[in-house]
This record gives sequence, structure tokens and C-alpha cells, in this order.
Amino acid sequence: NRGGLIQSDRIALSRPSMHEIRPNEAGRLRALHALSLVDTPPEEVFDRVTRLASRLLHVPIALFSLIDEDRQWWKSRVGVEGTEAPLVHAFCALTIAGAGPLVVADTRQDPRFMDNPLVTGKPNIRFYAGVPVRTSEGHAIGTLCAIDTEPRTLGEDDVGTLAELGEILSAEIRSREAASLARLHIVETGEVLTANEEH
Repeated sequence: NRGGLIQSDRIALSRPSMHEIRPNEAGRLRALHALSLVDTPPEEVFDRVTRLASRLLHVPIALFSLIDEDRQWWKSRVGVEGTEAPLVHAFCALTIAGAGPLVVADTRQDPRFMDNPLVTGKPNIRFYAGVPVRTSEGHAIGTLCAIDTEPRTLGEDDVGTLAELGEILSAEIRSREAASLARLHIVETGEVLTANEEH
């Protein structure tokens, strides 16, 4: 750790592959789909976080990505026009396999990403930093990521900022889970009361 900078080979090279998270993939996808967030309109509560990530980390691209079966879909985005990309090309697929941040200082120097179409073509990713966004049960349903078109390093404070912003997203996800469970409980209670009245 030179000068407080965290290098990509120290954070990322030991990350597990997608195959290593497959045993729990069914549960992760159930948690994602239960939230009913994929393919929904933008929401200010999420857009505020991606704007902050872009501004505070001085990057042109910031994304809140949801990782589905075969694609990453961007619930919130700054600096890109599209809304999704194939999962096979997704940096975020590797991020959700780990417990903490994934930081790649220069994608063209990293054998996992140097031939990635998102590196060799638009949006020409050269720097990537991402953190998992988790449900109350710990399922990594997506990521918050910061992307640049130039290679760079990320200081410890900036990694901490990204992690804190990611936790804001996770807290919102957990809040929605709790609200959904509360609504389900109300419905089930109402059904029980109706059934008792009929008897």
C-alpha cells in the first residue's frame, strides 16, 4: 500500500469466478426478482447515489447495476446511454462474487479484462471500481460501480466513499424488502380474519 493507494492486484486478483458463486445463484436470483426492480423506470433515490459517486470520485461513469441471469441491467446510470450489457462482459459479475470492493486500476494491464469488448470498444473502460449491493440475507443482487476512460488508482478514502454509497443502496434495498414483507403480512392477516368471519 504505497502512499495510501490501493492497487488492483491486491484487491482483485484473488476474486472467485462466477462458477464459484453458482451454488447460491438460484437464491440470489430469487431475491433479485422478488424486488421487482429490473426493467423499471429510473428512481431519484437511486439516481442521487450514482450522481454522488460520479461527483465525489471524479469519474465520468457511475452505475447501479442489477445482475440478472444473462445480463447486467442499470437501474441508475450516469455517463452511459444504454440500459444493459451481456453478463459475459460484465465487470460487475466478478464484483458480486467477492465480499468487498473490486478495483482495477488499468483494464488493459489485467488479463481478465484486456480483451473485454467494453474495454476494446465503447465505453472504453480503463478503470473500474465496484462494490456489491446486498439484500438483508446477504445476496449480492448488484453493484455500485465507478468507471473511467483513463487508468487511475483509488485512495483508501475514495474506496471508503464508494463502499458507503453502496451501503446506502443496500439499506434502500433492505427497506423495500421489509416493506414488502409487511404488506404480505397484512394481506395474510386479512385473509385469516375473513376466513374466521365466514365460519
